[in-house]
Order: sequence, then structure tokens, then C-alpha cells
Amino acid sequence: MHEYRTNNCGELNQSNIGQTVKLAGWIQKIRDLGQMKFIDLRDQFGITQIVVSNDGISTKELTTECCISVLGKVVERASKNPKMPTGDIEIVAEKITMLGKCKNILPFEINSDKNDAREDLRLQYRFLDLRNEKIHNSIILRSQIMKTIREKMDEMGFTEIQTPILANSSPEGARDYLVPSRLHPGEFYALPQAPQQFKQLLMVSGFDKYYQIAPCFRDEDPRADRAPGEFYQVDFEMSFATQEDVFQVLEELIPTVFKKHTQNCEVDEGPFLRIPYREAMEKYGIDKPDLRNPLIIQDATKLFEHTEFNAFKGKTIKMIILPEGAKQGRKFFDSMTEYAVNEAGAKGLAWVKKEENGEYAGGIAKFITEEVKQGLENFGLKNTDAIFFIADEFKAAQKIAGLVRIELGKRLDLLEKNCYKFCFIVDFPMYELSDEGTIDFNHNPFSMPQGGLEALETKDPLDILAYQYDVVCNGYEMASGAVRNHDPELMVKAFEIAGYTQEDVKNRFGAMYDAFQYGTPPHAGAAPGLDRMVMLIAGTDNIREVIAFPKNKKARDLMMRAPSKVDEKQLKDVHIKIDVEEK
Repeated sequence: MHEYRTNNCGELNQSNIGQTVKLAGWIQKIRDLGQMKFIDLRDQFGITQIVVSNDGISTKELTTECCISVLGKVVERASKNPKMPTGDIEIVAEKITMLGKCKNILPFEINSDKNDAREDLRLQYRFLDLRNEKIHNSIILRSQIMKTIREKMDEMGFTEIQTPILANSSPEGARDYLVPSRLHPGEFYALPQAPQQFKQLLMVSGFDKYYQIAPCFRDEDPRADRAPGEFYQVDFEMSFATQEDVFQVLEELIPTVFKKHTQNCEVDEGPFLRIPYREAMEKYGIDKPDLRNPLIIQDATKLFEHTEFNAFKGKTIKMIILPEGAKQGRKFFDSMTEYAVNEAGAKGLAWVKKEENGEYAGGIAKFITEEVKQGLENFGLKNTDAIFFIADEFKAAQKIAGLVRIELGKRLDLLEKNCYKFCFIVDFPMYELSDEGTIDFNHNPFSMPQGGLEALETKDPLDILAYQYDVVCNGYEMASGAVRNHDPELMVKAFEIAGYTQEDVKNRFGAMYDAFQYGTPPHAGAAPGLDRMVMLIAGTDNIREVIAFPKNKKARDLMMRAPSKVDEKQLKDVHIKIDVEEK
């Protein structure tokens, strides 16, 4: 017989009655009935009830979460539990061996459904938190999803290739993590923000279709839906490919993964809805719209051209019609105004109701002239509807309206249930204005501009669109991609507009610049985010729940105590001196 176990804790049933077995796992619960004790023994596969009635077995050292091995006979359970796969049987213990003692006092209750321990405490003891069934199953789900992805990518003819982790610094839109070189004083590697340059070089090398589940490193501020520091993406690239070819891959891969790993949920199939970036900003106020939310934003600027309402004069005015919103009380409108001002950055939130009798009431009703009334009816306003108005400069009005739309959807429970709605956001601007007023890349600097070299030479940079695209699912950006700029002349010109010289391009992207001189095929690709995909399928809005060992909200690993200080000898080895102001 095996030293620790013959079976796992989730597989025994009535067909095993009479067998002598050995199980190993963790004690989830102990029920002491005096002459008899019942132990729920747990491992990754399930729970089996152990009965201890043998006076020769000592249970003094046994506590919840200690690790034990149990030898015993399978018997039919008198009081069956239909909710457990092993609920028809139990094990009468003949011998219990302690494999790993556990402290009597745990930092938090591991298998509580509430899971209400402080997140930082849970992350400090992540090895315990991962024993929680929900968290544990999310990590197993992640593994299963990765397997499905690999099977599907292999089926579609992609070759899995690993690219370097120690790379060069690249302007991907976030700060690099730098790694000092011991052998080359004063020089640094950078951890890759994405395998962008390497995967393009693989296309130059003649590989037809590449993919990998790639680790990426970006020194950016954490959010609930974005892991700080490091994340994984399903990175792929295709030679002789257009935007349409990439869309076909995404429309096959994504529904396959979601359908296989979700239950009782409707999953959009391809072709996905395509929404130009500017239309997305107009209708939803954001470039990652949640299509489960039926509300849309409309522009009412012309409607109030001659208004006497000072807050609207000279402003862009966005409005959201809320069906049957007139049935809401004053408290609701006041709380939405409070949200818009305190959370969304608005100067105020105007509103009005159209009562059942067709009269306008509340909010700014006195500024709704007959001309405005007619215009609102043309927008589809009906009796019992309400309208929220946002007035500000153009970009701010769009952004605030987008946040108000999202909040209304949440508060009024308007989102369609049990479904995953996908769309492509297309036609992103190639460039944008930086905070300093200079021209900068909007998205990916290696993208192909629509119109090619002619567009770069003749158009206002802010009017140039790129062959860039995102996949959005239920309000989350789930993938980004682009047709690549594979022409060296075009590449230099694109970077020149963003303030880089030809020498800058040669120095910073020398491998790509050189490679593009030697017969580069047109190529395109994308990169769905693995962490975010698992988060959506697992039904959580906290990405840390689907990562085995995540950082906290301040990008610290509380379990491993990273980042941490290192000694002077280590610093000297890599030719580094610390210059930190004393606090």
C-alpha cells in the first residue's frame, strides 16, 4: 500500500464499501461527540468524512488545517449527504498519522464563505488563502483555460515559441522594470512590457504563425482589474495577415474558451460587433463599453444652443435618457448628482423628468423650452422617462457621461445577466496629445497607419487612424492588437512624428530596423490578456483572485516581502549606488 494514500478525498463511493483505503489531506472540520469524532478530510479533489471511534487512536494533536494520513475501512454512511460526491460513504479510521502540524490559531478562517478577512492579511498568508475552495478552484480553472488555449492555437496551426525575459527598453506606454548588468557596468536589461519586437522578428525569420502564453512586465499603478507589475497574455502573430485574418482567429479562440469553461451563460459568437473608437466614445463615453448596459449617450449640444441656463452655455452637452426614470424619487437623483461630482469629476449633474402626463418636472424643468421639448422627442424621449445632462468641455463631458452611464447601469440593475458580450473597437487614432502638448503614440508604436506613408506625410497627425483594435468583453479590455508597420521608411517617419530621430529608431530598435531591410512579410497579431480572461470566466471583478501569488494594491508581495532592500555587496556587484532621500 502507498505510504500516504491509495485514493483521493473526492472519489470514493458505494462501490468501494468494504475496502481498506488510505487517504491524506487537511482537516477541514472536527465534530466531537464524546465517544465518537467526525473529521472532514479535504484535499484538492474533495472531502471525505472520517469516523474516529477507536480508543487506540489519539486525537489530542489534531486541529483544523493540520495535514494527516488516515488508514481505514470504507463503510456505508448512516446519514447520507447528497450534496457531497462522497456523501454515501465514510471511513472508519484504524490509524491516523500526523504529516504536518498546524498552529492552533489561524490568521483567518480559511473556508469561510464570507471570506471577509482583510485582503492584505490574506495575501500575507497566501499559501493558506489558496486552500479556500473558491480561490483554489480559480487557480485550477486558470490551468484548464491555458490548456484549452494551447489546444486551440495548435489546432489553428500556430507554433509555440518562447521569447526572452531579459530584453531591451521599449516605449510600450508604461515604465520599464530595469535589470542592471553585472558584466556590463552601467548598462541595463529591461523586462519586456510585451514580446512585441521578438514576435515581429519571428515573422521576419519565416515562422508563419507564432504564439506563447507570455509574461509581461509593466511598472504601472495597480487597479482591481489589472495586476501590478506582471501579467500574462496569449500573444500571437501571423505572417501575410490582415486585420480580418486576426479577427477570425480571435472570433474562434475566445468563444471556444468561454463556452468550454462557463455554464448557463450565453456567449457571443463571431462575427463580433465592430465599433469605431470615436463612435464608442460618443455612445458610451469609454473605449471599453459594456454592451450588457442598454443605456447610450447622446449629444444634445445643438438642442441647447439658445439656452438661458448658464451652466450649459458654450459647453458640450451629453445626455442619457433613462427609460421609466421618472418613477425614481428625489433621493435617487440627488445621490447620482453626488456621485457625478465626488467620483466622476463633474461640476454638476443636471436632470429632468417627463411625467406620465407629458409634463416636465424637477431638476432643470424650467429651462426645457418648447423647442427643446420637440428636440427631446426626436431623440426618443417618452412619458415616464428621465434625462441626465452632463455639460463640460468635449473630452471631459464624454468621460463623465461614460462614468454616469456605468453607475446608472449598476444602481438600477440594468445589465443583462448570464452573458458575455464581445465587440471589436477599431480605428484607433495613431497619435494623441501628451500632457505636455506634444505628439505621442496613442496605442502601439509599431502599428501600421491607415493610408500608409502618404497619410503620415500629408495629414494632421491627430487625424491619422491606425490599424489597431481591441476586444472588449462586458466592459473590460480583453485583447489588443494591430497590423504591424513592417516598412523601415514608414517606421522611421511614424516615430519621427512622435519626436524620435532616425538615429533614435536605429539605437532603440536596432534589431527590428535592421531586420526590416531583409524582406519583411506583412504581419499582424493580437494578445488577449490571460488574467483578465480567467477573471471574467471565474465571475470575479478582482484579478488578484485568479493569480496564485499576486501583489497587493501597492504592488507589494506581502508573503515574500518583495520588493526589499539588498546588501551593499549585491549592489556593488551590479555597479549600483542608492540615491534615496531620507524620510
